[in-house]
Amino acid sequence: MSIFEISAIIITIAAAFSFINYKFLKLPTTIGAMMIALIVSTILIILHSLGINLELWAEKILQELNFSEALLKGMLGFLLFAGALHINLDDLFEQKVGVSLLSTIGVLGSTFIIGLSTFWVLSLLGIHIPFIYTLVFGALISPTDPIAVLSILKQNNAPKELETKIAGESLFNDGIGVVIFLALVEIATGHHEVSIKEISFLFIEEAIGGTILGLFLGWVGFQLIKRVDDYQVEILLTLALVSGGYSLAQSLHFSGPIAIVIAGLMIGNRGRRLAMSENTRQNLDKFWQLIDEVLNIVLFVLIGMELIVISFNFKYFIAGLSAIIISLLARLIMVSFSIKTTERINKISYSKEIIPIITWAGLRGGISIALALSLPESESKNVILAITYCVVVFSIVVQGLSIKKLLPKGLKVLTN
Repeated sequence: MSIFEISAIIITIAAAFSFINYKFLKLPTTIGAMMIALIVSTILIILHSLGINLELWAEKILQELNFSEALLKGMLGFLLFAGALHINLDDLFEQKVGVSLLSTIGVLGSTFIIGLSTFWVLSLLGIHIPFIYTLVFGALISPTDPIAVLSILKQNNAPKELETKIAGESLFNDGIGVVIFLALVEIATGHHEVSIKEISFLFIEEAIGGTILGLFLGWVGFQLIKRVDDYQVEILLTLALVSGGYSLAQSLHFSGPIAIVIAGLMIGNRGRRLAMSENTRQNLDKFWQLIDEVLNIVLFVLIGMELIVISFNFKYFIAGLSAIIISLLARLIMVSFSIKTTERINKISYSKEIIPIITWAGLRGGISIALALSLPESESKNVILAITYCVVVFSIVVQGLSIKKLLPKGLKVLTN
């Protein structure tokens, strides 16, 4: 089956699910599409157990598509650019301490809390995998997914200060999480131990290199857009910036996500103010909003369909439920640490509602599943994939649908 045929099938399914959700479920589009995909996947699995083998077709599509490659090397750059394009740098700078802590120390601390706790729980359940692999799970599940977070916050009209803090964190912490993930996977699968020096070099190469490349890409994009007054050409330039820039980052072994986020922030701020006409701004925003919404729907449909190729048993299900609780507690601890530290540094006092809101708004999404799928085949991978899926589905469906109930409290005052 060709990539065009696979794409046509997935887009058609996404459109059909979106229509059903719009007419009947009336949930946020991405969540509704994913829930319908989950229901359909579950029905296919039940029919298979009854001897009606219909899910092989869907399984073939997912295997040929390679979800991990499709997200990490295809969709992610466009989704990150669309999100960064609408982040105000002045607002982000005001939240720099909190965002920096959450996206660095927060991810690192959460990785170890989740890794240690998950290893203990799995041992109690009689599921024995190496400790390094539970740390790998901690690394892939700790970063909040910018795709899921930005989509939910946008739909629920979150307060500006809160949206900037959460969106800023989620746009940057996946780069840190991927670096930690890669280092731990190398330890888990390599024939030699990775030293602190090597991990530090990997971080510098990925994060610092990605930042420098992103600044360069943003500057080049700004210079080109400034010299054109045709929104069609300017939109095409942004498309080239994302696709070409992400590919260049990968070939240089830099962090593509960080590079695209930095470039998106530059185009969305300096470029928007100094290089675009009002007509271009309106058309550019509409174009990238459409790209964002379409890719989000496709992504969440794929997440729902992945249930077909994941092996579950009762122990894995219990482990998954435990992982949900562990992940939330780890995020609560690191969010509390970050907020309290920010209060001391900035000499301010946040509203008491801010910690539970930021904790609950820390959604996990497709990036976590893609990282889990990228692991080498082993029994450890099967366990990690199953519990990752549980955490992601709970995060998007339960947290995503209920976050609106917490937001009105935060509307009173975010700082005192």
